[in-house]
Amino acid sequence: MGNQDYKILVVDDDPGMCQTISDVLCEEGFSVDTLNESVEASRVLTREEFDVIVTDLRMKGLKGLDLLGVTRKIHPPPPVIIITAFGTIESAIQAMKMGAYDYITKPFKMEELVLTIQKALEHRLLKKEIIRLKKEVEARYHFHHLIGKSPSMQNIFSLIERISESSSNVLITGESGTGKELVARATHYNGNRKEGPFIALNCAAIPETLLESELFGYKKGAFTDAKSDKKGLIFEAKEGTLFMDEITEMPPTLQAKLLRVIEEREVRPLGDTVSYPFDVRIISTTNQDIQALIREGRFREDLYYRLKVIDIEIPPLRERREDIPLLIQHFIAKLGKDSKKKVSGVSEDALRILLNYSWPGNIRELENVIQRAITLGQHEMVLPEDLPPLMTRETEGDALEKALKMRYTVDQLEKEYIKRVLIEAGGNKSKAAEFLGLDRKTLYRKLREI
Repeated sequence: MGNQDYKILVVDDDPGMCQTISDVLCEEGFSVDTLNESVEASRVLTREEFDVIVTDLRMKGLKGLDLLGVTRKIHPPPPVIIITAFGTIESAIQAMKMGAYDYITKPFKMEELVLTIQKALEHRLLKKEIIRLKKEVEARYHFHHLIGKSPSMQNIFSLIERISESSSNVLITGESGTGKELVARATHYNGNRKEGPFIALNCAAIPETLLESELFGYKKGAFTDAKSDKKGLIFEAKEGTLFMDEITEMPPTLQAKLLRVIEEREVRPLGDTVSYPFDVRIISTTNQDIQALIREGRFREDLYYRLKVIDIEIPPLRERREDIPLLIQHFIAKLGKDSKKKVSGVSEDALRILLNYSWPGNIRELENVIQRAITLGQHEMVLPEDLPPLMTRETEGDALEKALKMRYTVDQLEKEYIKRVLIEAGGNKSKAAEFLGLDRKTLYRKLREI
């Protein structure tokens, strides 16, 4: 973008000063409006958008700080540069406290004003980009954008909505690849802390010796490599959410310290003599059987109850197969766009394989399979030959053999068969009942028992 794309408003009750500034800025290629009446300027600001405001401090009618107050009601507020011949430290401090971008004392060089305006524009563009990215992230993790029509996922969406105004700690459990972090982010960005940061910490990825300092921070000289003070992630997440992934990987000694921090709502950085209060919501996850770990003495029961004020259990993909077609279409749209390949969907045979596969890696595995199919495929449809050989071999296996291996009861086998037939029928209960040789009332009764 050139300077002509930016609109500057100059307000000064000295017409000569207005004209001088306007001439210089117009030579630089800016679009410039000038006003000698500060009251009129306040009205213009409510109906027109400007990229930078340059205003005198002392004027008849409204003062420069009054106009600054008017701009604070605009979203996002444009940067305001105050100019005055009556510069004092007190007025400068007051202007900056009220949100002025900069403060220039007359007489000044026009080059200084032009440079300040250019920096203010860069600042405004950066703020706009941050707002855009924040909205994009919020939209991405809004719970309505989580994929799933199954009752279990609908219950999770409802729970996220119900806890939106709560700051209680949340524990999310589920197998690897089920989307625990996605649910954590959706919980944050739909909650009352969404304006605060979402800080993620993977407890399994950081060595035990570093985990405590990463979490709580440290003072300069606390240990050999502590060359300066470092804020811990618990402080970085101020008024937001600290996401602790794989919390059960945290060593026992640190579990005890985290418990004390949560109970006291204060944290002491390594090497410090003072504890500091913090305001953070903790969302943690695990793919382990946490109750078994507690029984084995590998995870503290008291910490578990502090973290699990609200619990969300995400079902594995094999238990919500009706969501698979939706997820497939989502990944085809997303990955097809990224790869610039024109892929419209999957063939019936490929869909049957995808629906019947056990998905030990859950949604993450499904995304990888679709990415592989799009990369290797040569048609507009994903075909069986585009899928990993392991999947086709599993599908070709005897369903009864699988039932024997899993030690299904007759009741479990019937329920599994009914679910598979219903999926094959595309959710059409009348068609499924006809295929099963049942009347619709009987099928409805059996579905209620599943």
